Amino acid sequence: MSPAPTRLLVPGGHGQLGTDVAEQARSAGHEVTAPGSRELDITDAAAVDAAVAGVDVVVNCAAHTAVDAAESEPDAAAAVNETGPGLLARACARHGVRLVHVSTDYVFPGDAETPYEPGDPTGPRSVYGRTKLAGEQAVLAALPGAHVVRTAWVYGAAGANFVRTMARLEGERETLTVVDDQHGSPTWTGDLAAGLLELAARTDLPGGVLHATNGGSTTWCGFARAVFAEIDADPARVQPCTTADFPRPAPRPAYSVLSGTAWAAAGLTPLRPWRDALHRAVSLGGLLPTPS
Repeated sequence: MSPAPTRLLVPGGHGQLGTDVAEQARSAGHEVTAPGSRELDITDAAAVDAAVAGVDVVVNCAAHTAVDAAESEPDAAAAVNETGPGLLARACARHGVRLVHVSTDYVFPGDAETPYEPGDPTGPRSVYGRTKLAGEQAVLAALPGAHVVRTAWVYGAAGANFVRTMARLEGERETLTVVDDQHGSPTWTGDLAAGLLELAARTDLPGGVLHATNGGSTTWCGFARAVFAEIDADPARVQPCTTADFPRPAPRPAYSVLSGTAWAAAGLTPLRPWRDALHRAVSLGGLLPTPS
């Protein structure tokens, strides 16, 4: 007799990551509710409690991810990135529901020279990073058995992202100038979603923080050149610049590569190298602009 399907709640289910988590879970035969922010306001305690009460696992993909906008709207960022996750964790604790909560590389200061491990000191330098770190802390305080998964440089077919932007600009400009002194790991939502669902199915792992990104690292310039290569454009058309040449409201970490050592040590499947993931993501379609 086959086991009953797991009932999953995926807040943020209309976003890049949430869409892939929901689609993969449904494909695996699970019962999935994947509300967007208009369907489930995770800052509404009563709504959160009602949504959590009927499920087995919550994979929280809801977040205020507009990094620059967060600098001028810290209360809005804190509501979604800190208050909401805390409410989800408390509801999960009340109802005996497992929780996987997605966080970010921006909780680190970016001054490292080797990949960050989950237990390394944090030190966010932006409102986005500070509110995401506060969300991690709220989750683990309310539900120590929860899993917090930090990831980075996410892109997928369901939303606006760096890959889609670079592909669009390739058709509009002869050359592009892209920052070449920030280092991270581009991560495809298809692979990350599979990893989160694998983790969600594990009942034998203690709670805490893990890191999950596609393997290896590059700069934004290197990432852009790889996108150009995937669409048969000349990568040399992407020219490097420094962070100082391209000021933004929110400071970015200069180095935010995350180590996958703890993820692998937990017996979880490592995500493939980032360049292989990009090739796969582009080959599946949905990331590139629609020809006019």
